[in-house]
Amino acid sequence: MKTRFRRFSSVVTMLLVVSLGLPLTSLAADTRMIKETDLFKFVWIADPQISPDGSRVAYVRVWVNEKSDRYETALWMVPTSGGPARQLTAGPRDGGPRWSPDGKTLAFIRSSEKDGKPQPPQIYLLPFDGGEAQQLTETPRSPGGFEWSPDGKTIAFVSREDPSKDAPNPEEGAKEKDRVSDVRVITKAVYRFNGGGYFNPKTHTHIWTVSAPSVSGDKPKPKQVTKGNFDEGNMSWSVDGSRIYFVANRIAEPYYGEPRTDLYSVDREGGDERLALSFDGGMRDFSFSNDGKRIAFGGVQTHKPVQSYTQPDLFVMNNAPGAKPQNLTAGYDFDIGGGIGGDQHAPRGGSPGSVTWSNDGRWIYVNVAEHGASNLKRIDAATGKVEPLTAGAQEVIAYSATPDASKVALVIATSTKIGDLFLLDTASGKLTQLTRVNEELFSGLNLTDPEEIWYTSFDGRKIQAWIQKPANFDSSKKYPLILEIHGGPHAAYGFTFTHEFQWMAAKGYVVLYTNPRGSTSYGQDFGNVIQYNYPGDDYKDLMAGVDEVIKRGYIDTKKMGVTGGSGGGVLTNWTVGHTTRFAAAVSQRSIADWSGFWYTADFTLFTPTWFRGAPWEETKDFEKRSPITYIKNITTPMMFIEGEADYRTPPAEGGEIMFRALKYRKIPTAMVRFPNESHELSRSGAPWHRVERLQHIVNWFEKYLQDKPIKTYDVE
Repeated sequence: MKTRFRRFSSVVTMLLVVSLGLPLTSLAADTRMIKETDLFKFVWIADPQISPDGSRVAYVRVWVNEKSDRYETALWMVPTSGGPARQLTAGPRDGGPRWSPDGKTLAFIRSSEKDGKPQPPQIYLLPFDGGEAQQLTETPRSPGGFEWSPDGKTIAFVSREDPSKDAPNPEEGAKEKDRVSDVRVITKAVYRFNGGGYFNPKTHTHIWTVSAPSVSGDKPKPKQVTKGNFDEGNMSWSVDGSRIYFVANRIAEPYYGEPRTDLYSVDREGGDERLALSFDGGMRDFSFSNDGKRIAFGGVQTHKPVQSYTQPDLFVMNNAPGAKPQNLTAGYDFDIGGGIGGDQHAPRGGSPGSVTWSNDGRWIYVNVAEHGASNLKRIDAATGKVEPLTAGAQEVIAYSATPDASKVALVIATSTKIGDLFLLDTASGKLTQLTRVNEELFSGLNLTDPEEIWYTSFDGRKIQAWIQKPANFDSSKKYPLILEIHGGPHAAYGFTFTHEFQWMAAKGYVVLYTNPRGSTSYGQDFGNVIQYNYPGDDYKDLMAGVDEVIKRGYIDTKKMGVTGGSGGGVLTNWTVGHTTRFAAAVSQRSIADWSGFWYTADFTLFTPTWFRGAPWEETKDFEKRSPITYIKNITTPMMFIEGEADYRTPPAEGGEIMFRALKYRKIPTAMVRFPNESHELSRSGAPWHRVERLQHIVNWFEKYLQDKPIKTYDVE
């Protein structure tokens, strides 16, 4: 078991207790309550990229085109010395800014249209010595992540192979040359992915390079560097620019074994491929020290026996043949690279940031999730000692650093503020706010900070939770309660802006959101304790939280509702099958039958993470933990929210079977289905769908908790 990290007084000088502005409260006489349609007015900042000299930050600005029902993006830039931000590109589909090493050119991704149809995104170059952005690539499929070479003369990127290679043999298809078959032949257990659709087994993601033109207007031809029947990705240039490192898993069916990641390198011209590291687990982003002699990376190391949750750690290794990675944070019991769950991370253009070395190679900077907050830390590359660079009730969503790591650009959110851009001076610890993109809107909204609480559950465990109260809250009155349950189940609520909670509070509800056992940011044991017992004791944690709020005297216990999505949908289904205390429930993107989920989800459960075997091997356990088993106990009116393109929790194994069973039993129920929406409906679904989702959830509670005459869900 890991030991808890203790803060030492010697690091006080590095501690940043940052004020992000006073919470907006009802003291402002001219404010109004937040609305669900305020989503159309929100602005998000994504993928902040600080220039090599630290003087400017380029970022992606994301907003909603309400008329077109879509998100649009453009590149903006703000000086770090202070002053207004300015727009760099017109958009509406620009993203992924990356500075050239000399800071004179900005490469980015742009998606254009031709004859009204979207074209594959391409890499563009925007020179800062004057001139318009020029298209660099013209690939048949979209370039993925890309990176400048250290000398600034070449850009490496990943892309799918040319689809023309997939054309049928002319001799074989001569009789049907005008017809392209749409039939899928599936041979692997993983054949589709939530949000990405069905895989094409004949094409693979490989690494390409393209020269940066020395003369304006030139379009050098990209060169394919890697080939074969497996995908490559997560690439980075070596410090001297001679090689390109990348991550790959060259096992045809990796889901039969425990996770493994291989780090390879290839000559920049192609060929001479070498294996640098085989890591037993999942490797995340990696980074070279400035002298190129060491590699640091975040990752989840395989544990034996297999665990449902294995906490991510920080590893470092020598960049030499046969080197073994050292776990720097084995004694640090929090999540390296972890984040906090909310519904207002940028729906497009996001890039969270990667492990970053200090200039002298002593420190490694990483984001860490701890007790519902996410902050930037520095970790000693030799000893693993952890020190805070930022601190407070907030979430660091994304960041990037200058090459010498003297300055860091960060996007930081709080419970009452969507993320804004900040500048951190790592030497002095000074944090400066650079943008206030939602200030005009939010200054007119009557928002309140949630109340943080800790309570004791049935077995003595301490559970962290938050109570979002209505503005102008009066403890002498009685309020309806909505219990919100997060998904995952290995995820966490916390100190970040969540529109849904604020809007429910604005409608007069007390909202309780809690991190029961199984949640991240509380250590390895807390996260993994639900293995083979989910749902189970986590449900008891939730009910203990409800009891804690009821004890405060301001809850109308006859007007309580429960909702949650994904894993929270599982627990919503489970809750109403085990108690009648809730007068209404909304289950979103859920699972009702674990056996059906085992057979149809976009990923496999072939290794014993949540169950010890397959459904026919562990029949009683699958049945015992499936909410549909307890359908006969449910008397609570239930709504089911489903995305019709959800491959993570397919509707047929969740809301659909619950809905049909409740209709059979004549329990009030409704199912709301969202066309073309994946499992990410609440976070990055089409803007109008996100708004309508909020409306349906609250309307259901208004009908059954507040007795509002809402006819939409009545059978006619």
